Amino acid sequence: MSAAHSVSAAPVPAAPLLELQGLEVRYGAVTAVRGLDLQVRPGELVTLLGANGAGKTTTLRAISSLVPVAAGRVLWQGVERTGCRTETTVRLGIGHCPEGRRVLSRQSVAANLELGAWLRRDREGIAADRERCYGLFPRLAERRHQLAGTLSGGEQQMLAIARALMARPTLLLLDEPSLGLAPKLVAEVMATLAELHRGGLTMLLVEQNAAAALDIADRGVVLESGAVQLEGPAATLRADAALRDSYLGTG
Repeated sequence: MSAAHSVSAAPVPAAPLLELQGLEVRYGAVTAVRGLDLQVRPGELVTLLGANGAGKTTTLRAISSLVPVAAGRVLWQGVERTGCRTETTVRLGIGHCPEGRRVLSRQSVAANLELGAWLRRDREGIAADRERCYGLFPRLAERRHQLAGTLSGGEQQMLAIARALMARPTLLLLDEPSLGLAPKLVAEVMATLAELHRGGLTMLLVEQNAAAALDIADRGVVLESGAVQLEGPAATLRADAALRDSYLGTG
């Protein structure tokens, strides 16, 4: 009698950490995001791409409850959290590094990092995470007592990312981290995000530098007029010349 052969089942994808279902956001009569469906699974780095006005920043702001949701649902670990307070999103584990850095210019680098941990009470853990941020961004360590407003644009961007990390997020939302940076600094910032990704941090990255974003992402989602136009593995999107010409530029 022949021995039975076992067939190993395909791995079951992890349940989404974040899921948007039919998300719609309006600014008065203007619909900025329309019918957006999106999933981000644990450990993924997903990049949102598209032209100015495509709805990328609004999507992040809706996730963080910084703008009201007109329709649809925001689910966090399978539980609906649509319209919860912004403080609640932070407590849930959603960190947000906004466009434009928005550091406290009259406060020191160290004080800005302390602000990022304002909801935490574990002093030893906060101190350890602060040193970890200094390790990720050695320039911040050198300037820890310097006022944030005197930092270069690249250093302020590093500080904004580090401040978001101080909340110890499960999901980090990043809005245009390379905006206005010289190519060398763009490479440094992207390398740091790739390192965080390898460490297991889940990220949703809004980025106009499509080539740089797709180089480090697992998946890409292209928005146009507030709706998903294309999505797929980052490597596939990166290699698609027609896509680059139509939606992402030639870079």
